[in-house]
Amino acid sequence: MTPEIVADYACVTGEGPMWHPTERCVYWTDIPRGRLFRYAPATAHHEQCFEGEVVGGFTIQADGGLLLFMARGAIALWRDGLLTPIVSEIPNELDSRFNDVIADPQGRVFCGTMSSPSHLGRLYRLDCDGSLHTVLEGIGTSNGMGFSPDRKMMYYTDSRAREIYVFRYDEETGSLSDQRVFVKIPEGEGVPDGMTVDVEGYVWSARWDGGCLVRYSPNGAEVLRITFPAKKVSSVIFGGDQLDVLYVTTAGGDKKETEGIGAGALFRLKPGVRGMPEFPSRIRVLK
Repeated sequence: MTPEIVADYACVTGEGPMWHPTERCVYWTDIPRGRLFRYAPATAHHEQCFEGEVVGGFTIQADGGLLLFMARGAIALWRDGLLTPIVSEIPNELDSRFNDVIADPQGRVFCGTMSSPSHLGRLYRLDCDGSLHTVLEGIGTSNGMGFSPDRKMMYYTDSRAREIYVFRYDEETGSLSDQRVFVKIPEGEGVPDGMTVDVEGYVWSARWDGGCLVRYSPNGAEVLRITFPAKKVSSVIFGGDQLDVLYVTTAGGDKKETEGIGAGALFRLKPGVRGMPEFPSRIRVLK
């Protein structure tokens, strides 16, 4: 399970890897530079495919387009090189940006924002009809999310609190309840960042400033730790035709001398367990 670099664009904040099942490639973003990349394992070809405004996270729509979550609460559809605005801005997020996002089984999107000097972060839910609902407030840094294999629980990370929470999740309504702490990261071990869940229900959490990827059992016990030649391990997703490859993003590519030789690169490794397919978003786009 030695991590292997597959593409190195020296990302300042490489983030949000997503496996695109129809294109058979992994996409990821460099948040502050507003760049998107993709890597096709069948050919080993990788490229930058988008450059524009900040992209904090994205989902893959059911029709294959990418739904981009950006600065000021803006949301736009990117398809065939063209951007179609969905939400121009959120008044409460004009000095903030989206961070991690995830589509749920019904195609809604849970989308979190960063804290700003004027307010703490929030978690929103974007419903399929385009309506936006505030789910949580008072968040330090909204981050990685995932669903249990039975779709009854949702995990959510607040990096500033150094905690991963687990909620009871209602698939029919998209509501969250019964919040509790799943894992709290000790001081000095970095902070929890992006995450994903495997078919066995174990949580894989990237560790920003911890230089590692950690696997937790469903009861929150650490069972595996994989180190990387990069301090800021930012996010993780399962990909490949069998969903048996982990793709891991890192940050700090503009300071490799202090952040590590692999800082800002996209890594892959085979963990010996498969992931679950990510749900496509199904947000209605007016034409």
